Amino acid sequence: MVQLRPASEMDAPGIRTLVHQAQLNPLDLDWPRFIVAVSPDGELVGCGQVKTHRDGSRELASIVVAPAFRNQGIARAIIEHLSGSHPGMLYLTCRTSLGSFYEKLGYQIIQKEEMPLYFRRISHLFRLMNKAHLVGDGLLVMRREQESNICGLAE
Repeated sequence: MVQLRPASEMDAPGIRTLVHQAQLNPLDLDWPRFIVAVSPDGELVGCGQVKTHRDGSRELASIVVAPAFRNQGIARAIIEHLSGSHPGMLYLTCRTSLGSFYEKLGYQIIQKEEMPLYFRRISHLFRLMNKAHLVGDGLLVMRREQESNICGLAE
């Protein structure tokens, strides 16, 4: 059983390693925003954050679990904790293949005209990279419009 806790400065290198290994966006990995999942022996096995962009939008980001610990509900626990701790509108970007997972957690796919500026730019950049065959999977931008009562975590 893993424990979720706020990240500490000592977790910063482990967060960077997890994010890089998962090939997620390595920018803006500010450890005080992170929640980490730690195994009983103290190993950092997962993480996630909510970050605020210049346009004021907030993003559920950097959700990753170490390969040996996947399919145990850790990512879901991290997402539910962060979503419950940040009421109101939250956005996320994910691979198309993960859309149904996030829909089960209260997020809905949104169209370009519904996206804040930051996400329109990311979406446009991703489409350009996709046309150049630099990425293999599609990108979704999703939003949770209001606080959802996931597993009793809503405040």
